[in-house]
Amino acid sequence: MKNSSFAASKFRVTFTANNDTVNFDIDGISQVTTNVVLDIEVLGYGYTIAHPTIDPCKEKKLAGICPMNAAPIQIKSNFPVDADSVKKIPTPIYYIPDLDLKVRVWINSTDTGNPIACVEADLGNGKTVHQKSVAWTIALIVLLGLVASAIISGLGHSNTATHLASNALSLFSYFQAQAFVGLTSVATPPIVRAWTQNFQWSMGIIRVKFLQQVATWYQRATGGKPSTYLSTLSTTSVHVQKRSNTMQNAVENMNFVNVKGIERAGFLENIEVTNIFLTSYIFFLVFMLFTAIGVLIFKHGCELLIRWRKMRPERFLDFRKGWTVMLKGILFRIVLITFPQMVILCFWEFTRRDSTAEVVIAVTTVTSMIIALSLASFKVWQYGRRSIKLHHNPAYILYSDLKCLNKWGFLYVQFKATKYFFIIPLLLYTFVKGLFIALGQESGVTQAVAFLVLDLSVLIAISVIRPYMNKKTNGLNIAIAAINFVDALLLFFFTGKLGVPALAIGVMGVFFFLLNVIFAIVIIILVLWTSISAILSKNPESQYQPMQDDRGSFLKSQSNLNTELDALGVTARGGRSGRMPLDDDGHGRESMGMQHLGMRNTGSKDSLSLEKGRFEGMRDGDRMSDVTTGSLRNSRSKLLRSPSPMHGNGVERRVGFERTASPLPRTQSPAVNWQKGVGY
Repeated sequence: MKNSSFAASKFRVTFTANNDTVNFDIDGISQVTTNVVLDIEVLGYGYTIAHPTIDPCKEKKLAGICPMNAAPIQIKSNFPVDADSVKKIPTPIYYIPDLDLKVRVWINSTDTGNPIACVEADLGNGKTVHQKSVAWTIALIVLLGLVASAIISGLGHSNTATHLASNALSLFSYFQAQAFVGLTSVATPPIVRAWTQNFQWSMGIIRVKFLQQVATWYQRATGGKPSTYLSTLSTTSVHVQKRSNTMQNAVENMNFVNVKGIERAGFLENIEVTNIFLTSYIFFLVFMLFTAIGVLIFKHGCELLIRWRKMRPERFLDFRKGWTVMLKGILFRIVLITFPQMVILCFWEFTRRDSTAEVVIAVTTVTSMIIALSLASFKVWQYGRRSIKLHHNPAYILYSDLKCLNKWGFLYVQFKATKYFFIIPLLLYTFVKGLFIALGQESGVTQAVAFLVLDLSVLIAISVIRPYMNKKTNGLNIAIAAINFVDALLLFFFTGKLGVPALAIGVMGVFFFLLNVIFAIVIIILVLWTSISAILSKNPESQYQPMQDDRGSFLKSQSNLNTELDALGVTARGGRSGRMPLDDDGHGRESMGMQHLGMRNTGSKDSLSLEKGRFEGMRDGDRMSDVTTGSLRNSRSKLLRSPSPMHGNGVERRVGFERTASPLPRTQSPAVNWQKGVGY
């Protein structure tokens, strides 16, 4: 209430069903001296349940406020609730969490009859859907899915790893979307507020006591002024924004703070408002650091196990040989996962300016992430366009170049090869949505409208384009987009701009919770089942059909393809050079130049007959003695010295590099599945 003459620092209300009474305890500071009457109203989902009036001068327990004096006072009393009203309360009300019930006390002057103050408190049954155990459980499930995909990829089951990683990331993006709702400034029903609070860990809003001390120290050391909401609750009345609740003005020695949106999420996690950004940033750094350390430990652990002969040398061979490139790819994936978190909190920090150093950190971090993901997306688009131009198939370079796959594969492996570019609109969607959350904290209506438009656009795009790798993955992501759109629609109703009755808003809040909890359980079970099945199965690839975009045809191992097969592939391609226009732009220009000149690396009947003889010898029992060392050398000499004919008349000198078959038989390496790549 504006111009309030009474400020409450404590207001506790308890309803006891056994004796049908409501007990209330109010501590506060009065600014006036007058006789008053307490007008008490109990509301449930916007409707009045009970409305008694108490005269303090007629109650012995309230003699201390008859009259009310300009001083700190305590109001502690109870009043009975009509038995008929109690009978109308449905039994499930005592068990439903986060009830939308409240008690409002008007303090009216007996002289004028006008209200001089109003205090309000929530009335609950002690049950809530905001549970720490729920938050940590779903976080571990997402982590399990990502770790399982990495292990399966290292074992060579690329198709399975792709599905596991895609499902885990889709699950994580859904959890982040739930957190987004809780970060808006819309006054949501209590059950929605409590449910979305379970997912704020995905934004790095996690309370750790010593981190709060570090954040406070750093802020003071860099010229900032930390907030003290949590440490001064005895003198500060903090209002967590609720429906139909207005901020009260300060009187005497009391301060009033109304927290909403991002501030509300941090306050409910017992994090000081000025520590929210730095807390999230620290968890981002810790996540990056521990991931890098984990990769290093795994790599050197594998080497030690092989040295001690506890593990076969071919296990995780590609990872051990190219672990530096794979580590870059893993860190890039973390940047992609945490991109929504840092966009929201970094841009929000621009509006708060907790300290100069924190603003510099925010600018540096978000700029670096935007540049890194933009360059990575451009690289993928460039590779895809080049592959289409040279090979009429975007999958050729995107999946045959191991450096590209391991470093940038996280951006496109979840999509069809022909829809490799779809990561670009998704990143734009995430960026714009994050901006509305960060910069629109003063207008919940603006945020709700933006959510509605953006989520509808994504739903239409995914439903029409169907960019993901197969029907099941498309179905999962379409379902997630549909749920996000329904949530955005409900969020718009919660703004109250459509004049929806309070009871309907309460019902919508319960529907929001039930819809999302059922959907979350379904996809959590899906991710758990696929992850555990993949780990326990002897042949996890059998659970998934091969991709229909030919990516499997181009996947190869950097270390396990024999030279003989390479030479056979060169011959089958018409003797074309084994090099591809991949990471080095010069390679691309060379290959395009060769195609433009119409040049071909032939070589050859001798090469073809040589390979044919070698494979026929193997089928006859590896009788390689049929081909003498001298003839092999002569054949190799011919391959290296014979000129390459052009399509036209005349003979010109061979241009470019050509891989040739080894002239001597080689010991076959142990059979290892060659379809690998940490891009999965």
